Amino acid sequence: MKRRTIAWFVPVLLITASTVGSDARDVVEIRLHGHFFSEPATVRFLVAVEPDAENRTLRIEADGTDMFRASEVALSGASEKRLHTFTFKNLSAGHYTLRAHVMSSSEVRGMATNEMTVTGAGLR
Repeated sequence: MKRRTIAWFVPVLLITASTVGSDARDVVEIRLHGHFFSEPATVRFLVAVEPDAENRTLRIEADGTDMFRASEVALSGASEKRLHTFTFKNLSAGHYTLRAHVMSSSEVRGMATNEMTVTGAGLR
């Protein structure tokens, strides 16, 4: 009985995970060149947003062990450019998750994440 439950659950979990991942990638993608930077880090990256009439806001975050940075950009729907360049300066040592959220006026339409590490004296 347990084997049958697991055999059914795993494919459903994989299908659900791939659906969520592909939807997010269709809306927004983070393009980061490199995953390791030296403190104090200046990190430049691109965020690709698929133009859509419902896109209103692009929010980006660098969520680290001891530091958090965020920025928002207003989007003008389907006429908005696809590529957006961002720079986070003076990031201290630590592990960070970069997040990009594309929001409509009422919901989050897509999210992308990318991991990076800033090395230096403060890294534990």
